[in-house]
Amino acid sequence: MPIVAAAPAVNPLPTGTVRLAHGGVFARARDEMLHLARVYPVDRVLAVFRRNAGLDTRGAQPPGTWEDFGHPQEQPWSETDYPGREHAQTANLLRGHYAGHFLSMLAMAAASTHEPALRAKVDELVAGLAEVQDALAATGRYSHPGFLAAYGEWQFSRLEHYAPYGEIWAPYYTCHKIMAGLLDAYELAGSAQALEVVTRMGHWVHSRLVRLDAGRRQRMWSLYIAGEFGGMNETMARLSVVAAEPVFLDTAAMFDQDALMDAGAARTDILTDMHANQHLPQLLGYLRQYEITGTPRYLDAVTGLWGQLVPGRMYAHGGTGESELWGPPATVAGDIGHRNAETCATYNLVKIARRLFQHTRDARYQDYIERALVNHILGSRRAVRSDVSPEVTYMFPVHPGALREYDNVGTCCGGTGLENHVSYQEAVFAEGDGELWITQLFAASAVWAGLEVTVDSAYPVGGDVRVRFARGAAGAPPDGPAATLARAIHVRIPGWVLGTVDVFVNGEKAATGIPASFVTLDRVWADGDEVRFTLPLPLRAERTIDDPGLQALFLGPTLLLARSEATTAIGAPLWGARRIDGSLTGEALAAGPLRGDAPAAGPLTGDAPAREARAADLGAGVISLGGLEFEPCWSGADSRYHMYLRADDEVIAFAGVLTGVPNRRRPDGSTFLSALWADGAFRDGDALLDRVLEVALAVRAEGLLSRDELENVLVAAGESLARIVPGASPDTANARTVTVTTGERAAWSTAADGTLTWTVPDDETPVAPAVEIVADITAAPSGWYLSSPRVHVQPVDLGDGAELQCSWRLDGGAWNDGAGPVVLDDGIHTIDARVIDAHGAVGSTSREFSVDTAPPVSRARVKSLGASVEITLDASDDVSGVERIQWEGPGTFWGTFQEAFVRALTDTEQVIEFAATDRAGNEEARQRIVLPRRTHA
Repeated sequence: MPIVAAAPAVNPLPTGTVRLAHGGVFARARDEMLHLARVYPVDRVLAVFRRNAGLDTRGAQPPGTWEDFGHPQEQPWSETDYPGREHAQTANLLRGHYAGHFLSMLAMAAASTHEPALRAKVDELVAGLAEVQDALAATGRYSHPGFLAAYGEWQFSRLEHYAPYGEIWAPYYTCHKIMAGLLDAYELAGSAQALEVVTRMGHWVHSRLVRLDAGRRQRMWSLYIAGEFGGMNETMARLSVVAAEPVFLDTAAMFDQDALMDAGAARTDILTDMHANQHLPQLLGYLRQYEITGTPRYLDAVTGLWGQLVPGRMYAHGGTGESELWGPPATVAGDIGHRNAETCATYNLVKIARRLFQHTRDARYQDYIERALVNHILGSRRAVRSDVSPEVTYMFPVHPGALREYDNVGTCCGGTGLENHVSYQEAVFAEGDGELWITQLFAASAVWAGLEVTVDSAYPVGGDVRVRFARGAAGAPPDGPAATLARAIHVRIPGWVLGTVDVFVNGEKAATGIPASFVTLDRVWADGDEVRFTLPLPLRAERTIDDPGLQALFLGPTLLLARSEATTAIGAPLWGARRIDGSLTGEALAAGPLRGDAPAAGPLTGDAPAREARAADLGAGVISLGGLEFEPCWSGADSRYHMYLRADDEVIAFAGVLTGVPNRRRPDGSTFLSALWADGAFRDGDALLDRVLEVALAVRAEGLLSRDELENVLVAAGESLARIVPGASPDTANARTVTVTTGERAAWSTAADGTLTWTVPDDETPVAPAVEIVADITAAPSGWYLSSPRVHVQPVDLGDGAELQCSWRLDGGAWNDGAGPVVLDDGIHTIDARVIDAHGAVGSTSREFSVDTAPPVSRARVKSLGASVEITLDASDDVSGVERIQWEGPGTFWGTFQEAFVRALTDTEQVIEFAATDRAGNEEARQRIVLPRRTHA
């Protein structure tokens, strides 16, 4: 048996010992998916396998979409009798993957519920797969008796000759899902027959790959989609342990993708334009291989790659990727399209984070798990009950006015979605060296060391958490009298918490926790002991890594989605709502207007005209802020939503206290407020006051604050300090009187009576005029304007009101008198502007505009090959350039075009749709090729 050389420091408690509580937001999704597990017929899942093996399908229809019977003329060809791509008529070439996921779901559900009926369905599905494996072996047609699939072996042999997606569809991906389901059936539901079937499959996989040289395998795994193999390396590594056959560990290493591993270990980023979910499952395999071999390269690769994804390529709900591909490093706002965040990718990121935590015990990985589970994963399950569909999302998009893509019977995300919602209990508890780790705060209970440990909370709706210990738990293993237990427990304090958290044991303060860490309680535990603490759930805005003005609102761990039918960005006064600790005042959002196509701002709902957002409101499914309704990301609703808002404050404000002073745009594009909060939270009130003074004087020097406006801003900042700095010290929080005086050096000070005095230089002389360059529309998330903006020059004179002379020029040309406007055509343009006052003082600025109003134009070349055609797609865009071309046809999905592909002609016409997207974000209307019927000789 392989030696586990680098065992995890902690492991989740066994699924069968953990129970997710009834009620609450997670139970809703779990119960809906358990219903599907109970009622969906196994015969339907087995139908594609039985048809391929020539067995009776018992009248069952397959699930459909990707998981369908395939083309009527398709045969279960071997590697020797495949007729070639010019003649083979195929469809639904990923079929069988959904069955693997379904088996994993049944095994997880059976383990967690202990329901005999679910265990019986596991056995029924395993027995059906075993029957198919035997039937395929009996034909003598395939290279090894362990072969098991819902199509012939030809896809694997064609991959070995580098066949592209379009001719084949990720055969090892489907193989992985089947094998993983069988391993889950063995490990979670105790099916000995599943181990027999999957072991035979393992020998077949090894026999195929061992005959190939390493270079050929490396090229195979690099092929877009065709070479996608899911987590085959993880499955083979798992199988090497449970089957006690070390040869399977060698097989796992045959899936190593050296270029990816080397880049990850070296912290070199090569992920741009790579297919996210093609490579994420590989990382799980590398972690398993590290555990068994102890080879540091595997762990180094995964930790390096993780650091390139989180947070640099992570959306607010934990998702990643656009159109299934990764964008550039440290780019979130700039990679927002219309097909962001494939749910499969988040499913795998959660599993990777969990495994990394098991080795490092680093709470940051649990912070990601919480973000992803609470928002993307839980929110991916529609709040309905279905007998036939998982009702989960494929993409969970992030663009303005997005809609979730529910349903997904038979798709990849439909498959992972089956598993997601019956496995929440795996997230709560872990154990290592006899110590208990409470990693998530969802309401659940577990049997641990003879005690029943119960986490009692309304999380994420409420922040009150109680952990209770009881002796004599049903099903608890004997551990002496279990009257007392001397052990340490570690309770996670989430990273979003603002400030420290007092933790009490039996009413007495026992420890103080800090965010993004674990608080350790090491004592003798007894029946009836209770740990209690409260996590305040702050309203906060989280900025994208590449565009600080694009922000997502959270209430504690819950991402809030703004409900709006608008499909362009909504602006909101977010900078002026901030507190020093990074939280927002909910009433401040009502103090300023929303911008965009959203409803006008109004008072908050509730008993008071303006009150704080409360987590309890999430229970009703909606929070109202600033005249806009927000729903929790986990709602499972069908609303059109905005995941991000644009921070757009017209007036300078401090925690909702308006100054009446315009928040003018500076030459570098920033404003007073965005510059003030550019570095995020402040360590204390003194640091905030220092920054207010620094920025205010800079903006004054730029001509964007008059002397009176400067004083108004300083006074308002001082008067608002108690609101900006929760728990501020008396010498600042009680500063009810604020004065401004002149002096040689800019400074501030507080007197014993709490008076705050600002000292600013005496600069009563007129300042030079300033000038802004303003567009009538906003740019797309890419930074490009998708329609022609009307641009004009806007002078700002805070001097004596003398007449101003404006002028502007375009792209270094001649100067034009006046303020414009000028309408910009496609291209990248620079506008220079200047303004001169009566005293001859000059203010100037410049601004670049990138404009692309037309989508790319794509073309298809179809080459006849007799009984098939070869299709090549290309596109052109003379402005921003082509980002990608996507296509789909019968039996395929909307994937990115990489290279020419072959389609066999059939007895019916086939429609191939394709379209290109440019770097600006323009999407071409779908074009169509209609392939003629096959002509029979």
